[in-house]
Amino acid sequence: MHCGGSTATMVGMADEEISFYDPRAKKEVYRRHLPHWSQAGRIYFVTFRLADSIPAARAVGLCRERETWCKAHPQPYTPTQWHEYHVLFSARIEQWLDECSGSCLLADPSCAQIVADAMESFDGQRDCLDEWVIMPNHVHVLVAPREGFALEEILQGWKSFTSHAINRLLSRHGQLWQRESFDHLVRSPAHLERFRQYIRENPVKAGRFRHLCRLRSS
Repeated sequence: MHCGGSTATMVGMADEEISFYDPRAKKEVYRRHLPHWSQAGRIYFVTFRLADSIPAARAVGLCRERETWCKAHPQPYTPTQWHEYHVLFSARIEQWLDECSGSCLLADPSCAQIVADAMESFDGQRDCLDEWVIMPNHVHVLVAPREGFALEEILQGWKSFTSHAINRLLSRHGQLWQRESFDHLVRSPAHLERFRQYIRENPVKAGRFRHLCRLRSS
């Protein structure tokens, strides 16, 4: 995949080039679905997690707290308010995920393998995968959609296939993944390397689950 702008080599795609977010180029912006910011041919850092990756009591309490905060702070937020929002909500969710709270179905090696196979099945055809890690209750991945494929449909494909396969394997029913995920357009080679390092360090945070985490790296 050859695109304009700054380039970097993808893991497993040594002869391929990827392009980074260009603030001067046209971008699509969405509020209700991923990607929130979209540019064709770019690389994204994506996190998606199990529907019950946060214990129900914590999730309900956090939602109420966030609703109260948002009503008291109408957008657009100031930089100080964005920082406060991150500390109060985003950082706490990340900490709970790293602690492997809630459901940890992906600690089952068979479930983790289903997710890994789903992500890698179209690598080089619909998308180009860089590094990824499968944690007990969430997944981080660096991915660049191929021309003609949208990140949203790639994520939906992964989630749909793995949801059916894992539910069938575990004889369970109901929603497996959260509908919402986190995505970030990667802006530069240095930015990409920071995300790679973050992925590599994730299993260390999983405590007693660390030996069950699946990591793909160079």
